[in-house]
Formats: sequence, structure tokens, C-alpha cells
Amino acid sequence: MVNIAVFVSGGGTNLQALIDAQAAGKLHSGAIKLVLASNSEAYALERAKQAGIPTAVCSRKALGSQEAFEAAISGELTRYKIDLIVLAGFMSILSAEFTKQWPERILNVHPSLIPSFCGKGFYGLRVHEAALSYGVKVTGATVHFVNEIPDGGRIIAQKAVEIVDGDTPETLQKRVMEQAEWILLPQAVERVSAQLEKERGI
Repeated sequence: MVNIAVFVSGGGTNLQALIDAQAAGKLHSGAIKLVLASNSEAYALERAKQAGIPTAVCSRKALGSQEAFEAAISGELTRYKIDLIVLAGFMSILSAEFTKQWPERILNVHPSLIPSFCGKGFYGLRVHEAALSYGVKVTGATVHFVNEIPDGGRIIAQKAVEIVDGDTPETLQKRVMEQAEWILLPQAVERVSAQLEKERGI
């Protein structure tokens, strides 16, 4: 079975979707072995503890440099023998040096249909604000591999969500989560885990 680490920074709703998928048997080719947070206040840590999943905190601010931050992360990944990383609302940037060590083994979920409203500066509510400002009628979510370019890795899966009259960034964010992110991310993680399992004989 593939050992998965989920990286988080906030509430952990996408983490919860993965935990629920694992409990329901929908995520069965991999198992979440570690939840790593970029700050100790992330509620996602509580979700992990409630599910009996080990946690770790690696704060770039506390560690003082990108190098020390990524060294601490790498130490935790080695400790838990991690095969696959899932970024689920992880707000810290990973360097090209780090991502190159994990080719097509880091997944991210982004709240738009890439290549729209993505790249540097597009995260959280900013993505939905941009979609509404531009006047698009359809948005959605994308799960993609992570490389050195923000939101630039190969796309694994996408799901469209309609924008409705009266939408605010907050209502749109909630709908994209419910109708796309929470469905798409567990499916993509299972697909990639199954492929890794097959390729590497895990």
C-alpha cells in the first residue's frame, strides 16, 4: 500500500474528504500515514488526531529559512516512509529543489479549471473573486501534479461547477468544494496511488 502524507495549513476540509474516502473504502490503494501542517493552529491537525493519524508541524517562520523548513519536512517524510504527498490547502511554497525530488508524486487541488485563475497569487478566495470579476459562467476544481511552476504540473482530473446569479466569493468557494474538490481529490489520490502501487510493487 502507498504511504500518503497530507500537507495542510488551515481547516482541513479537503483532508476530511480524504479521511472519509479512506474510511468508506474509496481510497484503498493508499493510506494516510501523516498529516503535516505549516502552523500549529491549523484545525486540520485536530481532524487528523480524531482519525488516529500521526501529525507533525513544520513552520517556515519558526525554522528561519526555506532550507531548514524543507529539511524538517524531508525528515518527517523519511520517518513515516512516505511515497506520495497531497497538498490540501497547504499555503507554503515548496522550492524547485524539493519538488524535483518528488517527480509526479506531489498532488495539489486548485479551486479553478486550470489554466484559468491559477499561478502565483491565486489561492483561496482570490481565485473565486477573480472568476466572478471576469464574469465566467463555469468554474470548478483541478487536481494536478506539482512541479517548480505554481499550478504548472500535469493535470490529473478536473470537474466543472456552474456559477449562479448572486454568487459571492464565499458561496462560490463552498459550492466548488462540495461539488468538485471533495469528490475529485479522493478519486485522483486513489488513481495515482493505484498506479504507484502497480509500478513499484508497493
